[in-house]
Amino acid sequence: MDRLLTVTAGLSILLIGVVLFNIRRAHIRVEYSVSWLGAAVVMLILSQWPWALERFAELIGLNNAPFGLLLIVVALFLIVFFRFSVIISDLKDANIALTQKVAIIEYQLNAIHEKSQTSGRE
Repeated sequence: MDRLLTVTAGLSILLIGVVLFNIRRAHIRVEYSVSWLGAAVVMLILSQWPWALERFAELIGLNNAPFGLLLIVVALFLIVFFRFSVIISDLKDANIALTQKVAIIEYQLNAIHEKSQTSGRE
């Protein structure tokens, strides 16, 4: 179990580093990085305090603490992925609405342009 906790701690520190690097380079927005940083910090905390992991495993009725860690990691990433699915859905809806508004404005501009051309010929 010690090797698993060491690997988990290393991966969580790597994830924190990658997220902070991408924030600094403006590849990811700060509000979207909070979920990743939160998940990485929880993984780091649980990997550094095995007694907390064992208490959590006991709390949910597991006899195997590493399986509890796996369960927590999977749950954290499912929550992060769900949050981003909601954000992507909102962006898609906003994109559709914006496209419709642009099409309406383009139609109105074409109508005004045609009207000005027909009145200019007379």
